[in-house]
Amino acid sequence: MATGQARAAEENVPAAGGGPGPSRRARIFAVLQRRGAIVVLLLVVAIASVRFDSFLTTRNLENIVLQASFLGLIAVGMTFVIISGGIDLSVGSMLALGGVLAALALPVAWPLALVVPVAACGLLGLGQGILIAKARMAPFIVTLAGLLGIRGLALALADEQPVGVDNDSPFVWFGQGEILSLTVPIVFMLAAFALGGLALIRTRYGQAIFAIGGNEESARLMGVPVDRTKIIAYATSGALSGLAGALLAAQLAAGQPVAGAGWELDAISAVVVGGTLLTGGAGTLSGSLAGVLLLGILQNLINQLGTLGSYAQQLVSGVFLIAVVLVQAYLTRKQRS
Repeated sequence: MATGQARAAEENVPAAGGGPGPSRRARIFAVLQRRGAIVVLLLVVAIASVRFDSFLTTRNLENIVLQASFLGLIAVGMTFVIISGGIDLSVGSMLALGGVLAALALPVAWPLALVVPVAACGLLGLGQGILIAKARMAPFIVTLAGLLGIRGLALALADEQPVGVDNDSPFVWFGQGEILSLTVPIVFMLAAFALGGLALIRTRYGQAIFAIGGNEESARLMGVPVDRTKIIAYATSGALSGLAGALLAAQLAAGQPVAGAGWELDAISAVVVGGTLLTGGAGTLSGSLAGVLLLGILQNLINQLGTLGSYAQQLVSGVFLIAVVLVQAYLTRKQRS
């Protein structure tokens, strides 16, 4: 029963329970809601390829994906959190703290520059998850406090200055090296999406995430471990944000305590653009990946135009997000009609 409802939540259609199944029209609207970002991504790529000769070059495409890879790692964790019905506003600050911790741990031993940020940010995410799940505090309030407090901790540890990274250290390879002709952060992002996708679709934990986001009280009555599932989601979000910060520090050869400002909104935007409902209970990691790449391509196109100011990317992202939310609301109403 739990499995059927979880799958129904993933498909965003009513679960089978003896009544009539969803109509063909409802199924079509459900597919559009979940896969629309991929269609839009392909259309934008096609249009950009015609408009800009330099867009479809290997160098430009790799640059787009590389710049999107750090946000992509954050978006994986954010997808789990939002599907469960929560929100995580602390991820940008977690990224900054992860970069600072990586730079500070590097002189001790370079492997610690990867381990410490992931462990520390994972523990902070764990703490936030406990407050949300056990103390029944609102995710918005808890993670907003995390956004402010963790950013302050990063600034304090770095003495409000960038913390340099030794360019001769093997750690730098994690930001600038290559695996099979792909820059290392891209490989990490793709691996995170692949493993996250398997966990979301093929495991009981993924079923629990969908069930909780669809109806938390019903999930609790069916025996789903609601508190534990939520705590793991926030811990995962924190750990992936810390990893993104460490990889960014390796690429920039510095831990920047001001890095990641506003990235929590970008991650939420990418996940929502990818078809995940802010109300929880429905979403896919393939959609989130499409959302991340779509935002990266839009930023790249704005940079190629060269005539727009720095405000243009935020303006376009904001308008695009509103349009997507309106379309999602329309599709949801059509599925239920």
